Amino acid sequence: MSEDDHLAAGRRRAEEVGITPIGAGGGAALRFLASVIDAKAVAEIGTGTGVSGLWLLRGMASDGVLTSVDLEAEHQRLARETFTEAGIPPQRFRLIAGSALDVMPRLTDNGYDMVFLDGDKVEYGEYLDQALRLVRTGGLIVFDNALWHDRVADATHRDPETLAVRDTLKQVVNDEQLRPVLLPVGDGLLAAQLIDG
Repeated sequence: MSEDDHLAAGRRRAEEVGITPIGAGGGAALRFLASVIDAKAVAEIGTGTGVSGLWLLRGMASDGVLTSVDLEAEHQRLARETFTEAGIPPQRFRLIAGSALDVMPRLTDNGYDMVFLDGDKVEYGEYLDQALRLVRTGGLIVFDNALWHDRVADATHRDPETLAVRDTLKQVVNDEQLRPVLLPVGDGLLAAQLIDG
């Protein structure tokens, strides 16, 4: 999947601040998922430098609004540059600097068509609890890094991040109100539709 100059610029900014954005395949999957459900409201945890956000915005309805949360205000400044250079109007994105677990409880219940989670892996289980409240029935909850560098399937890996991702996968699969699929693109995308909110 080829990326345009705006996504490439977002990737360069990410490299400069030492973060790893979603890969092109994962980004294309996000755009596709947002498009299929004609998403008008998407919440994102982990703004980074705007790579995933730009993919999401390009799949959303033309009047859709992305709400993106990141602990690092500097990352969000760079994301704003990425969005602006790509021609995304400022009213289509809302950037909130802060801890995900401080901000998510303040977002609107059932107010989102899609929630994309790419923050602190150790907090994935708590993100899921919040996302179940935030997403509307029929909406999507999507986790990046669901394979976590191929460690999730290898039981010998017991570091906190791997354990948290592994536990979140089990929670999603065992939750009867979710219809999940694991997409083996990039570092893995776990997508789940809320079928009974």
